[in-house]
Amino acid sequence: MSFERWGAPVALGDRRVLHPGPLRWLRALGWMVLVGFLCVLSFGVPYSTLDHVLPDTGPIDVASNLVCAVIALGVYTGLVWFGEARAPSELALKAALPGLFIGLVIGVLMFASVMGIMAAFGLYDIVWSGPAPAWKAIGGSIESGVLEELLLRAVILRLVWRAFGPWIAFAASAVLFGAGHIGNPNATVFAAVCIAVEAGVMLAAFYALTGRLWVSIGVHAAWNFTQGYIFGAAVSGTGFGPAIAHSTARPGVAEYLTGGAFGPEASLPGLLVGTVVGVVVLWMAWKAGRFAKVA
Repeated sequence: MSFERWGAPVALGDRRVLHPGPLRWLRALGWMVLVGFLCVLSFGVPYSTLDHVLPDTGPIDVASNLVCAVIALGVYTGLVWFGEARAPSELALKAALPGLFIGLVIGVLMFASVMGIMAAFGLYDIVWSGPAPAWKAIGGSIESGVLEELLLRAVILRLVWRAFGPWIAFAASAVLFGAGHIGNPNATVFAAVCIAVEAGVMLAAFYALTGRLWVSIGVHAAWNFTQGYIFGAAVSGTGFGPAIAHSTARPGVAEYLTGGAFGPEASLPGLLVGTVVGVVVLWMAWKAGRFAKVA
């Protein structure tokens, strides 16, 4: 079976800042810190500015998130051009629409599977409440999908991979992804571990398989949207705005089975679904030769 149609190996960068030679690992880590900081800044500053000057309406919030996402992706592109002397193939435009579409479908199906397991075993009550504005959920999904994937996968995973190889990169990016949620409302150590394994590894695996960021962005955004808007469950301990359903853990059921107030991401079913998908995609990436030694 050929896996070439899924994309190409991750482009780690091997020129200018990342040229071969002494202390490349240190240069890669320093570059990672700088690029990550500027990408976060390039999203956060424009968004804060627009939030203060524009009316607080749903469509405008979505437009603001889209504009800031484009700015952050543009800043990353410019930095890679300048610092690594290459076009960022991880953001190849010709792969954007098919990659996003595939990712969105996978993300919806994955989280629907989690809630299907919850309902089948009587762990959650799901009450459908009817149509509701989706603007806040769309905006939040764009922000988390683009900014977090840009930072955790294109910057941290890629440049730690450049410095120390793929397995340390996978572990480091997953741990940082989980740790980044520990300050959320109702977070626990178990919740952070679930996020690291079910999402951190799985989203990195899609990036490794395709060499593009688009599928990971789509999966991340669709998972959050399905969780917060379609099922009305807590998203990493926070509300996601109006929803067409309201889902709550049944009283008396152990938190590790439901995720408790943090939401289904911190549940055993969530961990199971995310881990299974992650392992399958990792296997596909390995079969495609994506982890072959890179000079």
